[in-house]
Amino acid sequence: MVVEEGNTRPQRPVYGKVVQRIIEEEMKKSYIDYAMSVIVGRALPDARDGLKPVHRRVLYTMFLTGLTHNKPFRKSANVVGNCMARFHPHGDAAIYDTLVRLAQPFSMRYPLVDGQGNFGSIDGDTAAAMRYTEARLSKLSEELLADINRETVDFVPNFDNSIKEPVVLPSRLPNLLVNGSSGIAVGMATNIPPHNICEVVEAVVMQIDNPDVGVEDLMEALPGPDFPTGGIICGRRSILSLYRLGHGIIKIRAKAEVEEAKHRIIISEIPFQVNKAQMIEEIARCVHNKSIVGISDLRDESDREGMRIVMELKRDANPEVVLNQLFKHSKMEYSFGAIATALVGGTPRTLPLKEMIACFISHRRDVVRRRTAYDLKVAKERAHILEGLIIALRNIDEVIKTIRASDDVESAKNALMTGFSISELQAKAILDMRLQRLASLEQEKIRAEHKELLITIGELESILTSEQKILNIIKKELLEIKSVYGDARRTEISDVEVDEIDVEDLIEEEDMVVTISHRGYIKRLSVDTYQQQRRGGKGITAANTHEEDFIEHLFIAHTHSYLLLFTDKGNIYWLKVYQVPEASRYSAGRPIVNLIRIGSDEKITAFIPVREFADNMSLVMATRRGLIKKTRLKAYSHPRKGGIKAIVLNDSDSLINVELTDNSREIIIATGLGRAIRFHEGDVRHCGRVARGVRGIRLKPGDEVVGMVAADSDKTLLTITENGFGKRTAIEEYRLTARGGKGVRNIKIGERNGNVVSVKAVSDVDEVMVATKSGMLIRVPASGISVISRNTKGVRIMRLNQGDVVVASARYVKE
Repeated sequence: MVVEEGNTRPQRPVYGKVVQRIIEEEMKKSYIDYAMSVIVGRALPDARDGLKPVHRRVLYTMFLTGLTHNKPFRKSANVVGNCMARFHPHGDAAIYDTLVRLAQPFSMRYPLVDGQGNFGSIDGDTAAAMRYTEARLSKLSEELLADINRETVDFVPNFDNSIKEPVVLPSRLPNLLVNGSSGIAVGMATNIPPHNICEVVEAVVMQIDNPDVGVEDLMEALPGPDFPTGGIICGRRSILSLYRLGHGIIKIRAKAEVEEAKHRIIISEIPFQVNKAQMIEEIARCVHNKSIVGISDLRDESDREGMRIVMELKRDANPEVVLNQLFKHSKMEYSFGAIATALVGGTPRTLPLKEMIACFISHRRDVVRRRTAYDLKVAKERAHILEGLIIALRNIDEVIKTIRASDDVESAKNALMTGFSISELQAKAILDMRLQRLASLEQEKIRAEHKELLITIGELESILTSEQKILNIIKKELLEIKSVYGDARRTEISDVEVDEIDVEDLIEEEDMVVTISHRGYIKRLSVDTYQQQRRGGKGITAANTHEEDFIEHLFIAHTHSYLLLFTDKGNIYWLKVYQVPEASRYSAGRPIVNLIRIGSDEKITAFIPVREFADNMSLVMATRRGLIKKTRLKAYSHPRKGGIKAIVLNDSDSLINVELTDNSREIIIATGLGRAIRFHEGDVRHCGRVARGVRGIRLKPGDEVVGMVAADSDKTLLTITENGFGKRTAIEEYRLTARGGKGVRNIKIGERNGNVVSVKAVSDVDEVMVATKSGMLIRVPASGISVISRNTKGVRIMRLNQGDVVVASARYVKE
């Protein structure tokens, strides 16, 4: 131990050679070495046989131990142990997991291992321990190993240099396409979908015949992936991307059938790599939290005959809407991110379809050539031996005499070689020949075999000199595989592209009652929730409001409509009606501030349901201080989460109402003290989105605007007061004037009626909904409300409880 002077801390001795290195360079080199080891030796398949090293080693181990498809099963532990001892010293778990997957018919389109016992299930059940299961090679996997003993591929030493293993398998079938592959390396990944063997063979043969064939032409033979679990591929665009570029996102949907008679949905196939049990649990959770509505019962009736998931539907459920919800919120639709990364010459590459096929053809060309060369060498060696035997038979007496005259075997061999001009191999063959071969028939067999060998040698030599003959052999072997192993396609390919399910496809089209309370709670309910009542009834509860809260706004909107939400500060926000939470009649709803980014000092005052932003439509806005503004609807067609300015207001003013018009309407503005003015909207010019507007009505002191409607001559103006009284008046009774006047009397106000709270333009076929501060709601036909003159008090529309007042009304138009 060395101790430096002035340093009492002992220094650790140094053994061997120490190399000074910069740590960044060492880390970089070490990580690159690690990354390449993972890429080449573990995670990515070879483009030639479509196998990773562990797959190749498992199959070759079974081949060496004689576990072919026509031999008895043997314990999986035997395969795992032999593989680990000979080729793959990385633990038994990785080897057995590989063996299990190769045997699973729901993981492999064409299983390469024939398993016996519990090898897991599509429900995610794990396989039994290796000591319980048994395995052997499937018949198809033997096509991967065919001719491996005929010098068709290179062999390299194993990890301890005790035995050699193949670098690649001869692989008569294009396994990379047929069974696909998946793996995650360092900085790259592969996820190649499986295909139908018949279609793959046709595509390979097509490219052999025409190397310049286009991808579109190849897709006529190979239209797309064929997954072991079936399902439906949505659209061909992503398949074309995969085949052209080597990557694409393929959307797979479960195969569902709607049984109209029994009002239920039957699922018979699910997307590839989806766990069935987890999918059913996920659907059940979505049904529970109401992400999916319309399902009353869900059960799995799958058995040995096949998959069958039954979904009983509620009586009023729309099967198409339920299916769209299932595709959106569950793994009944699954995005398969395909990327064809494989090793080509030891280098990872992303391969389009043509290059994958070209790699296989090149590999098979090399295998056939090496196999032919091996067969030629064997045939020539045998022909050489037979030529020596024929010479011996032709001179049999002299041969026997020479052998008898020799002292030993070595001298006899030398004498034969010298006396008959033959090689050492031929001489040894003559010496090893049995006397029975001297019979005339045996002699004839030798001469016939020699003739056949000469013909075979000629054929083999012609194959080696002809590229076309090699390609013909490849085609012939592929077509034989197709005839033996070919089966029908399982996965259907739909021409309908599904980039992303439109949320509106998940929502059934219907009219909804939307209520908003004074404190900003919003909800929607189906119009059918409320039964029609006669005028004068007490109504039913529309919402249980919080203390000091009350229903302030109520209107009818379609589920697919936009809600343009206008605040008293003159801002506009966007919200789809289906985004409003649906709740029961007794629910208060949800705070609207949770749905839009509204300012803390803002209050929603107007709502316009809009199906589309048409060029010929305009928004007419009225303020509490009597201003009016008209702006084209198109100016508000670009929704922003934070909202935008709809109108500029003075500090003392606020936005009171907004109407959607077609630029040919008449406008009526009504005040709380019972005044109203009617003028043509042409009197109001179009202005910009952030303009202030012009005067609409001149107000008396203490008065303010309570409503604005777009009036039609075939309708009447319904005026409702806070004490539940109201009337309808013909539009013609309000004389047409210029904007900006004081208007005329609309209704008599006083202690009986109270002030005006709402005005609506209605016709006889309309129905009216009226809401009170306490949360009561009534739905009555407009025809049940009398049509009387302007200067009257009206009739009772709704009987109120003590202290209750009317706060809002809405018009519902029947289709």
